Amino acid sequence: VPPEKPVNITCWSKNMKDLTCKWAPGTEGETFLHTNYTLKYKLRWYGRDNTCQEYHTAGPYSCHIPKDLALFTPYEIWVEASNRLGVAVSDVVMLDILDVVTTDPPSDVHVSRVGDLEDQLSVRWSSPPALKDFLFQAKYQIQYRVEDSSEWKVVDDVGNQTSCRLAGLRPGTVYFVQVRCNPFGIYGSKKAGIWSDWSNPTAASTPRSERAAGGCDPKGGEQNTTLRRELKQFFGWVKKHAYGCSNLGIKLYDQWRVWLQKSHKARNQVGKEP
Repeated sequence: VPPEKPVNITCWSKNMKDLTCKWAPGTEGETFLHTNYTLKYKLRWYGRDNTCQEYHTAGPYSCHIPKDLALFTPYEIWVEASNRLGVAVSDVVMLDILDVVTTDPPSDVHVSRVGDLEDQLSVRWSSPPALKDFLFQAKYQIQYRVEDSSEWKVVDDVGNQTSCRLAGLRPGTVYFVQVRCNPFGIYGSKKAGIWSDWSNPTAASTPRSERAAGGCDPKGGEQNTTLRRELKQFFGWVKKHAYGCSNLGIKLYDQWRVWLQKSHKARNQVGKEP
């Protein structure tokens, strides 16, 4: 039978000079006859039809246009399928190169401990180099999971930073962390780009807790008492160590957390004495 109309055309650009597109052959596939696919494109308001030459670059139904593409002007893109019994043409997709930019995954992802804090890890990475010469912003996402789980937790609110601190983690646990990037606002474009692939997983472990095992969580009233006591300890520690500092920064808070954990460990050691 004749070929079916190709569907689901999607395209992306890695460096704003190229374009890769892929498509699906239709519900019945190639209908038992060898079928040729041709990706064509042209500037929307003027220009002649162009034919893509580099096929199978991103899978069996894909083609790559390496250069000579215009910015700030939309393209019309379509796919023609042909065999001995006929020709079928896809719907036309219109896009601007600026709206389909993606990047390689962030590189140099490092995950490390935050001092002796048992429930936190620090994540740092480098911006993708391919777009460094272009005016754009980027937003990042982080996902992480524990070693013995396949369920990822996603951190959406990283923004344009190239570092993030994960908190509320389990002590003494190995975590796998990945980062991905989405460029947006390129040359004033109002559309977000396309998310990159995730970076390769990077592993690190939180410090192991030395608190006594098998203890019970305090009841509600006891929690309030503990909170008041620890707040009192914190402000006493600040008065002793901050030397008149007016702003309580995150580093000062971290120092207190480490001191508090050490004091817990000291109390537990005393409790174990015969």
